[in-house]
Amino acid sequence: MKDKKILTGKQIIVEVGDLKIGGDHPPVFIAGPCSVESREQIMATAKALKSIGVTILRGGVFKPRTSPYDFQGLEIEGLKYLREAGDSIGVPIVTELMDEKNLDIMLEYTDIIQVGSRNMYNYPLLKTLGSVDKPILLKRGMSATIKEWILAAEYLAAYGNTNIILCERGIRSFDNYTRNMLDLAAVPIMQKETGLPIIVDPSHGTGVKSLITPMSKASLACGADGLMVEVHPNPEEALSDGPQSFTFDEYKEFFNECKR
Repeated sequence: MKDKKILTGKQIIVEVGDLKIGGDHPPVFIAGPCSVESREQIMATAKALKSIGVTILRGGVFKPRTSPYDFQGLEIEGLKYLREAGDSIGVPIVTELMDEKNLDIMLEYTDIIQVGSRNMYNYPLLKTLGSVDKPILLKRGMSATIKEWILAAEYLAAYGNTNIILCERGIRSFDNYTRNMLDLAAVPIMQKETGLPIIVDPSHGTGVKSLITPMSKASLACGADGLMVEVHPNPEEALSDGPQSFTFDEYKEFFNECKR
């Protein structure tokens, strides 16, 4: 790349409280439901995941949905439930910010702010998040090239925030067997080009539950700094992404296999 770069490839360790992500530190395990649907749901999920060994609790509260008629999330109410759930098990939380108008309350309640696939190209949002003192989880755009993804991270860095966790979540291809095409070559490429930690989201990357475990193992084998998967108490009743969500028992088996 000929562009001026702040992220030169020098290794960056992202700290979230006492947790360190990247480099030689153990991979992080991020898990939780696609959407926070109720206090009971997220509290039960948090309790189950804590007993298994989750590192960070995830859950969507502002949901970018393709259809305006799909569940849009519990918004601020859901954010408060997620915070309560994270505190109850003593782990950080991550959730997606979609609109700058919610930034202040997001800064108050969450530990890691996620920029979703649809917003990777939202440069005004990236500029704003570059000025905050919170780690940013930057998902790859669904059609983004490596260079475009690097430059999105550069937007955050150029405006002052290098506490960035990259997330490979698959890109669109001509094949529709899987939801997306999980690009694991991006893991070592992005580490080399930016020095940033990178996690992999095989739930969205494949959309096929049976592929999540093998692709997670492959992710760790190629050097990923963590995994993010979707877990729900009753996937068949989930308001979003049920078919690709693990039950608690499935997540326990997945966790143990990846740990080995």
